[in-house]
Amino acid sequence: MRALLLEGIHPDAVSRLKADSYDVEVLGRALDEQELIDRIAGVSLLGVRSKSQVTAKVLDAATDLVAVGAFCIGTDQIDLPHASANGVAVFNAPFSNTRSVVELALAEIIALTRRLTEKNAGMHNGVWDKAAEGSHEVRGRSLGIVGYGNIGTQLSVLAENLGMSVYFFDTADRLALGNARRCASLDELLAVSDVVTLHVDGRPSNSSFFGAEQFARMKPGSIFLNLSRGFVIDHAALRASLESGHLAGAAVDVFPAEPKGRGDEFVSELRGLPNVILTPHIGGSTEEAQADIGSFVANKLAQYASDGTSTLSVNLPAVALPQPPDTHRLVHLHRNTPGVLAQVNGILAEHGVNVEGQLLATKGELGYVLTDIGVNYSDEVLAQLRAMSQTVRLRVLS
Repeated sequence: MRALLLEGIHPDAVSRLKADSYDVEVLGRALDEQELIDRIAGVSLLGVRSKSQVTAKVLDAATDLVAVGAFCIGTDQIDLPHASANGVAVFNAPFSNTRSVVELALAEIIALTRRLTEKNAGMHNGVWDKAAEGSHEVRGRSLGIVGYGNIGTQLSVLAENLGMSVYFFDTADRLALGNARRCASLDELLAVSDVVTLHVDGRPSNSSFFGAEQFARMKPGSIFLNLSRGFVIDHAALRASLESGHLAGAAVDVFPAEPKGRGDEFVSELRGLPNVILTPHIGGSTEEAQADIGSFVANKLAQYASDGTSTLSVNLPAVALPQPPDTHRLVHLHRNTPGVLAQVNGILAEHGVNVEGQLLATKGELGYVLTDIGVNYSDEVLAQLRAMSQTVRLRVLS
């Protein structure tokens, strides 16, 4: 079987898939929609990071595709409903690069609070300026975290250990860690925070949710960070707030439009500002994080392809079932309607096929059942299972 890995995915992923005898093609850059369509024929496993868009057209062209791995946290670059409709599993790495993103955020908070970017630029231009004006310790200052998920919570704990007062706002009901305090609204958080950092997900409702109005409500002289998604903020409004002096500095790691590969030109309204740290979407780009992501996601892809284990799949029900020896496994993804399992077992019973093991789980509109049967059965059994009106996809694993 073939695997296609894009955007410089770590060699550990390649090694893991080759260990399962995959023919692995590796590209160091993203592909646009048509390029991906042209390459996807015959590919069983696809690996992407954040730039390659796995659209409905790509999925429809990928007739042999079994699973997609997002070697990152987000999956908004993948059309999840269409992947589910086509019987394609999607996996990501929700925890592997958390520490790397948190450490980058902390480094930027300290650098901006101490005005290191401006001091560094001055020194490179031959200017010796020891003035302490505008430079502060982070101890005793307040940090506002928008989005209190895996990254936000870990940042909360480490920032508190540095002596910061932590506030957070999240639309979901989250448990506060340490002495962090929950804010009832975004406006409440903005009013009390010396530093505001965004760690929200890529759902469409988050598009452009932080703009001129929100920047205006931040404290004068405060600092802003975005290490979440590029489309969640108004970059022109951020520049205006920085140029007016209302904000003391900013750090941005993600952008609405990002170059496909290393060396391509980067265009942004935020270029050229001395009090802004711009990084090329490297929040999770440490060697440790990329190695962990590579092995984690590749292992999930290989397991799903070989035995149907869907644990931690983004779009499929979670099912894991040890397979007895001398059996074949029927991997049946179907629309979640009443009576499917009875219908599956009725077909097996009709043909005298004994069930050695079986496990079903459902998630929203999808149902997923693994059934282990003896190796002696007719092709008619498979034909009838595939012909069921609820069947999305049937795979047979030996």
